[in-house]
Amino acid sequence: MTRPIDRLLEIMARLRDPEHGCPWDIEQDFATIAPYTIEEAYEVADAIERGDIAALKEELGDLLLQVVFHARMAEEAGHFVFDDVAAAIADKMVRRHPHVFGDAAIRSVAAQNEAWEAHKAAERQAAGGAESVLDGVALALPALLRAAKISRRAARIGFDWPDAASVIDKIEEEIDELEDEIDDEAPKAVIEEELGDLMFAVANLARKLDIEPETALRRATAKFERRFREVETLARERGIGPDLDELEDLWEEVKAKEK
Repeated sequence: MTRPIDRLLEIMARLRDPEHGCPWDIEQDFATIAPYTIEEAYEVADAIERGDIAALKEELGDLLLQVVFHARMAEEAGHFVFDDVAAAIADKMVRRHPHVFGDAAIRSVAAQNEAWEAHKAAERQAAGGAESVLDGVALALPALLRAAKISRRAARIGFDWPDAASVIDKIEEEIDELEDEIDDEAPKAVIEEELGDLMFAVANLARKLDIEPETALRRATAKFERRFREVETLARERGIGPDLDELEDLWEEVKAKEK
């Protein structure tokens, strides 16, 4: 019996066949497929967030297809094949878990995280002679996630605030600076820079509190969306137009219902 993964690999090869494949699939390359890969990863996260296991199965399949697609294009170019991808990650997992597959002893999650980062740093050094602890943080990461990862890397060599309260002080400082630039009617680029500093500080606060900033923002956005949709429904039912005071009253009413 053909294994499902083998069938999927065969389907992708057929889709990419220059003579009999799908025109859309044939014309794709790594760069054009990358946005779909990112989108599928977010759809996996969304299914998890919603607790939809049926959707999670489907979205994981969509994400797996992205891996197969990239591997097929790499095979056609003579770089590597799907089995190389699977073998490489299997080797990496064994290498980075010596407490499971070897004789090392790690007794806590915190110790494991520290060992994991140490293994990654050693691998980066061996692969390319990394010159900075910041090397290897992907540019394509969502901005908030990348900010947290960059600051986490810097903290590994002691460049960090001592506690969350110190970061809150920094956030208040950044808000003051932003307000000053707005009051002075500074150029948009200057205001953007100050706003970016504020958001970077907030990402650092999330890191200090051991909270994923992307998750926190996604949930806050979902909460706003849920409440705003209810406000729209109530406004239609009560014949309320675009009156800010009345809409704010509805907003407070919706919030009160959730408490």
